[in-house]
Amino acid sequence: MAQLKGRSSAETRSAVLDLIRSSGTVSRSELAVLSGLTEATISKIVKALLDAQLVVEAGFADSTGGKRPILLSLNISARYAIGVLLDARTIVYVIADMSGTAVHHMTAEGYGKTPPPLVIKRIASDIQKLMRRAKLAPSDVLGIGVAAAGRLDADGGVLRRSRVAEDWEDFAIDAALHDATGMRVLLENDANSAALGEFWSSRMPATQDFAVLYMANGIGCGIVIDGALYRGASGNVGELGHMTVDINGPVCFCGRRGCLEPLAAPLAVVRRARADPELIRDIGVRETLDDETNVREDFAAIARGAVAGDERCRTLILDSARALAAALVSMVNLLDLDAVYLGGPGFADAAELYLDVLREALGHAFAREVHPVETRLSAVGIEAAALGAASVVLHRQLTPFRARKSSRPAGARVAVISQPSAI
Repeated sequence: MAQLKGRSSAETRSAVLDLIRSSGTVSRSELAVLSGLTEATISKIVKALLDAQLVVEAGFADSTGGKRPILLSLNISARYAIGVLLDARTIVYVIADMSGTAVHHMTAEGYGKTPPPLVIKRIASDIQKLMRRAKLAPSDVLGIGVAAAGRLDADGGVLRRSRVAEDWEDFAIDAALHDATGMRVLLENDANSAALGEFWSSRMPATQDFAVLYMANGIGCGIVIDGALYRGASGNVGELGHMTVDINGPVCFCGRRGCLEPLAAPLAVVRRARADPELIRDIGVRETLDDETNVREDFAAIARGAVAGDERCRTLILDSARALAAALVSMVNLLDLDAVYLGGPGFADAAELYLDVLREALGHAFAREVHPVETRLSAVGIEAAALGAASVVLHRQLTPFRARKSSRPAGARVAVISQPSAI
C-alpha cells in the first residue's frame, strides 16, 4: 500500500494516531502494515505518542506463534474538547473525550433576541461551570468548538444569514469567546460540525466518503472525503437547501426560485399546514407565524401527527421527504458517496418516515449496481452539531494532516490559537 507519510514528522505522527483512533485497538506490526511505514518508524512514533500520553498499551493480541503483540489504543481521557451549539432556542454544551464521546452535557436557554456580547458572556460562564463539574483544568482542554447555522464569509467567520438573528451578522464569535475564556476557539457551520462528529464518534475510517444531511430550521449538508471536510472554494460546500428541485417552485429567501428549503424545510411544512384550519386546530399548530424561532415546535407537532397516523400530517411530511430525496440523489450521483446520515433536530420526530423515502430513492442512485449507499440516522443523535463542534477541535488538534486538507481558503481569518497542537 502507499506509505502514510505527512509533510512533516508531526503530520506523520498524527496520521498514525488517526489509524489507532479508527482501529480501536491495534498492534505495532498491524500499524506498519496499515501505514506502509517500517516497523522501526512505527516504534519511534508510538514511543512519542506514549510519552505524550495520547496512546496507551491495552493488553495483548493472540499469539501467532511468537511473542504476543501488545495492543495500542487511544488514551481517551488524555485530553478533552468542548463543543457548543449556538441556536436561537437552545444552547447545547458538551465535553468530549478524545474518542469523540460526550462525557458531560448541559443545555441552556438559546440566544433569542439577546445581544451577542451578552450571550458570549453567558456562554463563557456556562463553560466554566461545566468544566468545574467535570473537574477539568484549562490545560486539560484542547479548545472550544462552536457550531452555528449560516455561511462562512470571505474572512472565514460565520455570516448568520438568518431572518431571526440579524444581530449576529458579521459578529466575530470566535474572537469574542476567546477573549472571554482565554481558550482556543474554532468556529464551524453546524452541518460540517455534525459530519465531523459522525467521523470521530463512529471511529469511521478515512476510506469512507459520506455526508451528514442536517435539518434544523434550514437544510444543510456536511461532506467528508478521505477523512477531511470537503469545503470548496470559500468553505461553503453543502448548501443542499439551495439546490433547485423545481424550476417553477416558490421563491426562496436567497432570491432564487424552486430551492429545496421552501419546499421541504420545517418552515415550508408548517406554512402548508396553516392552509388547513381544521388540521392546525387538531394538532395545536399556531394560526399565524409570530416568531420563526417557534417553527420547530409546530413542525414537531406535525411530525408526531404523521407518526401517529394522521394522514394529513403524513402527506405533509412525505412531500417534504420526497423533495429532499430528489436533491439528495443528485448529490450522491455527483459525489459517489458511500453513505448518508441524517442529523439535526428536524429529524427528531419523524426520522423513520424520512429514512424510508430516502432509502427508496437512493436505491436508484447511478452507481447502485457498483455499491449500495448506506442511509441511516446519525449515530451522534439529533444534537449532532454540539458534539460535532467538539470534534472540530479534536480533528484540528489531533489530526492536523487531515485538517490541512480541508482548510479554509487563503486569506481566510485564522481562528484564535492560544494553545499548541496536542502532538
